[in-house]
Amino acid sequence: GGEDAINTTIVNFNNEKMQITWATRELFPNENVSFFYTFGEEGNKKVWKPCTTYLLDQDYNSGCLFKTEGPTLTISIRNSNGSDELFYKNLKADFYIKPSPPENVTFFWKEDTVTVSCNKPERNAWCLRFELQYKSKFDKEWQSRTSKCCSIGEQGFDPRKCYSFRVRLRRLVPHCNVVKYSSDWAAETFWMNGMLLDSCDDDITPQSKTVIILSCSLAVLLMMFILLILLCKWQRVQMSVLPAIPDPKYPFADLFNDHNGNLQEWLDKNDHVVLQTKLEYEEPESITEAESQQEDGKNSDKQGPLEKIFTFSGAENNDGKAAEIACLIPAPNTAAPFAGFHIIMNDDMYVML
Repeated sequence: GGEDAINTTIVNFNNEKMQITWATRELFPNENVSFFYTFGEEGNKKVWKPCTTYLLDQDYNSGCLFKTEGPTLTISIRNSNGSDELFYKNLKADFYIKPSPPENVTFFWKEDTVTVSCNKPERNAWCLRFELQYKSKFDKEWQSRTSKCCSIGEQGFDPRKCYSFRVRLRRLVPHCNVVKYSSDWAAETFWMNGMLLDSCDDDITPQSKTVIILSCSLAVLLMMFILLILLCKWQRVQMSVLPAIPDPKYPFADLFNDHNGNLQEWLDKNDHVVLQTKLEYEEPESITEAESQQEDGKNSDKQGPLEKIFTFSGAENNDGKAAEIACLIPAPNTAAPFAGFHIIMNDDMYVML
C-alpha cells in the first residue's frame, strides 16, 4: 500500500461529518478491509481510531462515516485484522467541504424584481457562492444566476406568470476546495406576482375558474340549441323528401267496422251520402235555373212550339260547364213533371236541369 495508490471519494459535510468511500469490489475482491483515521498535524504522534460506521456494498466494507475533528486528516485502509496496511493518505479536510443547503431563504418582491437571500454561514462565507435558479411554467430549462453569499437580485419577472425558485450554495474552486462541491437544493417554492403558492397549478384564481365554468356551461347550452334547430330542420327536410304514408285503416274505418270489408256495400252507402250532399248544395242553383227556363218556355210559346230539352244516353256536354250542371239518374218508369207536361223516363234517359 501507499499514498494515492487507489482512488477514494472524500466528502466533508459542512465541516461536521466526513465520508470516505472506495471501490471495494474492484480494489479488494473477496476481502473485507478495515478503515482507520486520525486528525492532527503530520509531525505529531498519530492516534488511530477504527471506523465505527461502515458503508457496505454487498456485505463488504466500502466506506466509513465519522465526525470531523480538525482541518488535517490521515486515513489508512488495512486488511481485515488490521495488521497489513493497504492504503493511506494525508489530506486537508477543509478542501473537501460540501456545504449544507441555504437556511431561512426569503423572497422580496418589488414590481418585476425579486431579491432572494438566506442566512450567512458562520465560517468562511467568502468561500461560498449563492446560486438561484428559476423557471416559469412555460419554460423547459432553468434560468441560473450566481452571486456572492448570501443575497441575489433578479428582474424581468412577468406578474402574470407563475415561477418556480430553488437556491443552493457552491464552494469555490480552487481557492477553497479541490472538488466542485455544491449543497443540495433548498426546498422549491412557487411564486406569482409576489404571492406564495403551493404549486404553479394553483395559479388559476377562483374567479377565472368561475369564468371557465360559466363559459363551458354557455357553450353546452349553445350547442344544445343548435342541435335542436338542426333536428327541427332535419324533420322538415325528411317530411318534404320522404312524406309520411297515411294509414288506410283510419279514412276507411267504416269500411271494415260497419261493412266488414264489403266494398260494394260501402260504395253504395257513400254514393247515396255524396248524392244527397250534392243535391243539398246545388238545390238553390237548380231552382234558379228552373225558374229561368220556365220564363224562357213562356216566351217560346208565343214565338213557336215548345222546345223539349232532353239529353239522351251517350250525349256529350261541350259547353265547358260540366262542373256546374247536376245530372240526376232517375229511377225506372218515373214520371217527371216539366212545364205542365208529365214525362215517363226509363233507365237510358237523363234529365238536364
